Amino acid sequence: MKKHVLIYGDVFVDYIAEDERNSSFTTFLGGATVNVAAGIARLGAPVSFITVTGDDETSEFVRMELAKEGVDLTAAILEPAKRVNGVYVHLTPEHDRVFSNYQNETPDIQVTAQDLKEESFQQASILHICSGTMFHPTALETTRRAVLLAKQKDTLVSFDANIRPLRWESEEICRETTTSFLTDADLVKLTEEELTFMTNTETLEEGMSEIETYGIPVILITRGDLGTIAIIQGEQFHIPSVKAVAVDTTGAGDAFMAGVLRQIHLHGYPVNSSEWKEVVRFGNQMGALCVTKTGALSAMPYYYELENDI
Repeated sequence: MKKHVLIYGDVFVDYIAEDERNSSFTTFLGGATVNVAAGIARLGAPVSFITVTGDDETSEFVRMELAKEGVDLTAAILEPAKRVNGVYVHLTPEHDRVFSNYQNETPDIQVTAQDLKEESFQQASILHICSGTMFHPTALETTRRAVLLAKQKDTLVSFDANIRPLRWESEEICRETTTSFLTDADLVKLTEEELTFMTNTETLEEGMSEIETYGIPVILITRGDLGTIAIIQGEQFHIPSVKAVAVDTTGAGDAFMAGVLRQIHLHGYPVNSSEWKEVVRFGNQMGALCVTKTGALSAMPYYYELENDI
């Protein structure tokens, strides 16, 4: 059995306002790939994370938090001048969360293609990526190299679209870049909105028809409380959601992804539709557990929570 799930992505630090005056903030670890990495570790599977941090207090906080989560950083890069991305989250008087502004002091300090260690891919059952860094040329090159190494080492490639159009120069470049990874992906996870965006279609049905032309073995379309549509080798299934009282939907997709990848790593690649349904059902359960708590990383479920009622 291979040693770990391997994840490549950016680290974020969320500065969450302590009250609606938005004058004092508490620091939290964040970012979609961070959530998935920590989520997998909390579910009892080994995970290694490729990212870059610096030598300041914030980067030290990031490394300590990841270590506490049980995320291995052997494949990560320490570049002293790097400053991790930050996002300030303000609270409205109604206690809604509003992303106020991003901080990215060192956007050009990225993990490079040359930084990638072949042994990390040799030991990985799965490489998981998302589009969060693809808008940067260096990160895009690194992502392509990572996918190539994964293919060479017989490592499953998992791609969570995680589209953020505002970070891109244009919607067209975003669409063209992200769809270029579909033909190499073994598993693709999208929301319904991401599906229609990437396929440039208007409806769910049109989007599903279009994305099937890429020949992706496993497509998972998450639809919140409407459940998940799974297209496995061209065969379509619906896996109902697990009912839960939602407090905060932030991070639910990351929890779903962590559940799916955990099951594949620990139990092997599903060989039939019945096994895939069970994997997706587990992912749905993780997403449902996540929405019962506030926050993203802080809401990632632990395995023992499965024993409790949602």
